[in-house]
Amino acid sequence: MQPFKTVVIALPGKTGRVSLWVIQEMGRMFLFLLQVGLWALRPPFRPREILKQLHVIGFKTTFVVVLTAIFTGMVLALQGYYSLRKFGAEALLGSAVALSMIRELGPVLASLMVTARSGSAMTAEIGLMRITEQIDALETMAVNPVQYLITPKMLAAILVVPLLVSMFDVVGIWGGYVVGVQLLGASAGSFWSSVESAVEWRDVYGGLLKAVSFGVIVSWVCCYKGFYTQMSAEGLGKATTEAVVLTSVLILVWDYFLTSVLL
Repeated sequence: MQPFKTVVIALPGKTGRVSLWVIQEMGRMFLFLLQVGLWALRPPFRPREILKQLHVIGFKTTFVVVLTAIFTGMVLALQGYYSLRKFGAEALLGSAVALSMIRELGPVLASLMVTARSGSAMTAEIGLMRITEQIDALETMAVNPVQYLITPKMLAAILVVPLLVSMFDVVGIWGGYVVGVQLLGASAGSFWSSVESAVEWRDVYGGLLKAVSFGVIVSWVCCYKGFYTQMSAEGLGKATTEAVVLTSVLILVWDYFLTSVLL
């Protein structure tokens, strides 16, 4: 009974320490985001660095985004066709694929691919600079590391993630068309007419709004974890893992709240 009593007595204290740590970490993250936003409004704006990050975050992620979009649309059309056929509603396949891609799957999956491909790279790059004291060297040279390293990445992510999401939507709908019409024999006219009648500007606007917010989340969390990584190789690996996991969870949670507001 004595060990059980010890655990019961120690549990409130441990819970309190964990709660305080979570609150402190949230506060540091929001202050970090505020600092990045303020430095983004001050010169120098470093357009060359922004272009470089557009290439790294956007172009180098295009292949995995396109590949994911094709098979997502194909699977969605395959499952949707057999489900709708039970009710004699095969003509609604196009609207089902398009709305699913534009509203939810496009923004979420494209952002997760950006997190896996570019977000982890951002964390590793900044974390390695922290471990090798390159960030301290920037401060010694009177160069603000947040403005020089973080701001271009966040601005590039805000610009490029909506473009990747748009590409994901188009390619995914095309993949759904290939499976639904070319392989399963659905009517091409019904497919595209249902897309045209079902998709509204509100759906497109909501998807792009999600994409912008997801771009902020990816760059914010991944850069934060790299910037405050522990000074060891183990700490860098831990920071990279935490960045990918936390970003993925925040994307899904924020997607729910945005969806509930936009509906």
